[in-house]
Amino acid sequence: MMSRVERCQTPVSASALRRRGSRAGVTNWLGAAALAAIALGFAVPAQAFESKVQRLPPSVRAQLTGSAWRTGCPVPLSQLRLLTVTTWGFDGQERVGTLVVNADHAEQLAAVFGRLHELRFRIRHMRLADSYGQVATRPNDGDVSASFECRQAVPSPCSGGTGTGTWSRHAFGLAIDLNPRENPYVGCGKLRDPSRRPYLDRARIRPGMVTPAVVAAFGEIGWSWGGAWTGDTKDYMHFSASGR
Repeated sequence: MMSRVERCQTPVSASALRRRGSRAGVTNWLGAAALAAIALGFAVPAQAFESKVQRLPPSVRAQLTGSAWRTGCPVPLSQLRLLTVTTWGFDGQERVGTLVVNADHAEQLAAVFGRLHELRFRIRHMRLADSYGQVATRPNDGDVSASFECRQAVPSPCSGGTGTGTWSRHAFGLAIDLNPRENPYVGCGKLRDPSRRPYLDRARIRPGMVTPAVVAAFGEIGWSWGGAWTGDTKDYMHFSASGR
């Protein structure tokens, strides 16, 4: 039986998701096989884009508490939602991706990921275990796409340091980072991870790099791209509701 906190409709196309945007909640059931693949990150059979928005299950609340959320964070767990979407992996296979996002933007973000699926935009890692699992089990390449994390904003590589003293938009679930390796954070020509330097050449598009079409998809819901910031600092992975 469907819980009353979940809203469900028959699957719709990604273009329909985009048209409907925030005007109506669009929450699609994933097939049983796809749901079973979430925790393991297996490739799923080719399918139409599907998405699901739900309140955080107790297991996810437990996973977040202590590692990504604690008392004193700017949003309660009740203000967050689990977003599950179909994505394209770097191997060209469809996968099931999961994010924790702010409840007020969850349905709109489902529409954005519907557009990214249409574009066959590649996402390397986007599972809860990749962001919130035990450190030893997280991907070694650090190329994890994620949203919610209760933390301070990270200073520009220009200035260095680990915190700015102000909450990051990620602490509200109002920001998403896509493929940090292919879309690095750069300031004054400096990178926190020098291995990502080849991706400062934004003219040579490679899989997983943010393109104008990806920027436009987020722009349709009013989110802005860190790669368009003025000045010497660019955060090519970063999209947010506030522009910061």
